[in-house]
Amino acid sequence: MEQIIKEQLTDIKSMNMDELTEFIISLGEKKFRAKQIYEWIHVKHVDNFDEMTNISKKFIQVLKDNAILISLKKEEVQVSKLDGTRKYLFSLDDGNVIESVLMKYKHGNSVCISSQVGCRMGCRFCASTLDGLVRGLRPSEMIDQIYRIGKDIGERISNVVVMGTGEPLDNYDNLLRFIELLTDENGINISQRNLTVSTCGIVPRMRQLADEKMTMIIVTHEIEFARKVADRVIFMDGGVIVEQGKPEDVIDNPSNERTKAFLQKMEK
Repeated sequence: MEQIIKEQLTDIKSMNMDELTEFIISLGEKKFRAKQIYEWIHVKHVDNFDEMTNISKKFIQVLKDNAILISLKKEEVQVSKLDGTRKYLFSLDDGNVIESVLMKYKHGNSVCISSQVGCRMGCRFCASTLDGLVRGLRPSEMIDQIYRIGKDIGERISNVVVMGTGEPLDNYDNLLRFIELLTDENGINISQRNLTVSTCGIVPRMRQLADEKMTMIIVTHEIEFARKVADRVIFMDGGVIVEQGKPEDVIDNPSNERTKAFLQKMEK
C-alpha cells in the first residue's frame, strides 16, 4: 500500500528547472521557491524535505503530500585493498537493488552508475542479463547514485560512466533527462566531456543520440556507427589505449597490429 502511494507522488528529483517551477506554482507557492528547492536537491543533495531550512514548515508539508524526494539507501560498501575502489549496493523504494562503483584517480573521482534493474540484451559475457529486465531506472535514481557516493566520501565527483547494470540506450528518455540534470550549470554541473555512455550497440538509438549534438564519449563495438558519426575514435585493449585519431585514419588505415586484428575479427 505504501509503495502504491509513493508511485502516485511526483518525482521532483527527475524534473528540470522549468518543470519544477511549474509544479511549485501549481502548489500555490511563488516561482522563486523552485530555484531554492532545486538547489537543495541538486547542489546540496539533501536526503529529505525537512533539510530544506529556508522553506516554511507549512510548504514542506505540502511537498510531502504531493511529491517524493528519491534518495537511495546504502546497503553495503566493499572497498578494494588494492586501490581503494569502492563498490556500492543501493536499495530502491520498490525493494530492488543496484550497484555503483567509485574509482579514485589523480585527475578526480569517477563513478560508474547503473541505468536499469537487470537487462534484456542477452550479452553472454554479462551477469546483468541473467534474470532479464525488471525496469529502467528513473533519472532521479540514476543521478542519486552520484549524489549518495559524493556525500559518502565528502568529495566532488568529476567523471561519470554509465556502464553498470543495464543497457543505457534501452532506457533512452530517462538517460537524456539524467544527462540534462547532470550537466545543468544550476546543479552538479559535470561537463558532457566527462561523461561516458557504454552500449552493446542499439544503432537506431545511437544515431538518435548523435543527433542530440552531445560531446560525451560513447563506448561501443559498432564500427560502422563510429565511422559515420564519431569525430574521434579510440581503440582500447585491456583498458589501455592502443590507437586513436580520426575515424578515416584509425578504422580504414590502422597502424597498430592489435587494432588491425580487432577490425578483422569484427568483419567476420
